[in-house]
Amino acid sequence: MCQDHEAPLTSFTIDLTLEEARRRAEVMAALGPDWDPVEVIRGEDEAYALLYSGLDEEQRRTYDALVAAGVLTGEEPGRAASH
Repeated sequence: MCQDHEAPLTSFTIDLTLEEARRRAEVMAALGPDWDPVEVIRGEDEAYALLYSGLDEEQRRTYDALVAAGVLTGEEPGRAASH
């Protein structure tokens, strides 16, 4: 079937505000009432410290170079890589 003219474009918009609020509520419900974000961050800090503990001299130099380059985060609280 061949059409000689193109159909006009129709504007189509969706407001996802309500859907985003529902999604966030579902996430919080799935986490449950015992979820403690401060404890989660504390556990992540402990795991990070354990991950990079016990490095030998060469590994420590490599780690320090990666931190200086912004590839890895440092050991300070609230750390985030620069890249």
